Amino acid sequence: MDTFQNSRYFPHSPPTVFAAIQAPERLARWWGPKGFTNAFEVFEFRAGGRWVFDMVGPDGSRYANESVFLSIEKNRQVLIDHTCAPLFKLTITLDPEGDGTRVHWLQVFEDAAFAQAMKHILEPANAQNLDRLGAELGLA
Repeated sequence: MDTFQNSRYFPHSPPTVFAAIQAPERLARWWGPKGFTNAFEVFEFRAGGRWVFDMVGPDGSRYANESVFLSIEKNRQVLIDHTCAPLFKLTITLDPEGDGTRVHWLQVFEDAAFAQAMKHILEPANAQNLDRLGAELGLA
C-alpha cells in the first residue's frame, strides 16, 4: 500500500475552502496533525512554486519539509510534490456538493514499504489535517 485517501464534506463553497489553502497564514494554522505548528520559509503558491517550511511537533522537534506546487487549479485542485524524504505526491481536490464542498485528499508515496510501515501514523494524521481545516473554516 502506498496510497492514502480521505474525504470530508464542509458546508462552505469551494472558493471559501480554497482561500484557506492559498493564504499562507491560514494554511500554517491548520496544516499537519493535531498539536503541530508550522514555520514557513518559502511559500510560492503558483505552479512550479516552492514551499519550504518546518513542521514543529508538540515537543518542539522540527521536521523540515520541501515541496513544489506542480499544479494549481483555483477553487478546484492543488497538486503538491513533496521533494524531500519521504517522497510523495498529494492531491487536494475540491468538489462542489450541494451547498458545500467535498474535499478529497489523495497522498501517494514513492516507497510503498515506508507507507505501509507508517500507516498507523499517516491515516490518523491525514484525518487530523482535515479536522484542523474544518476548525480553520469555523466548524470547531
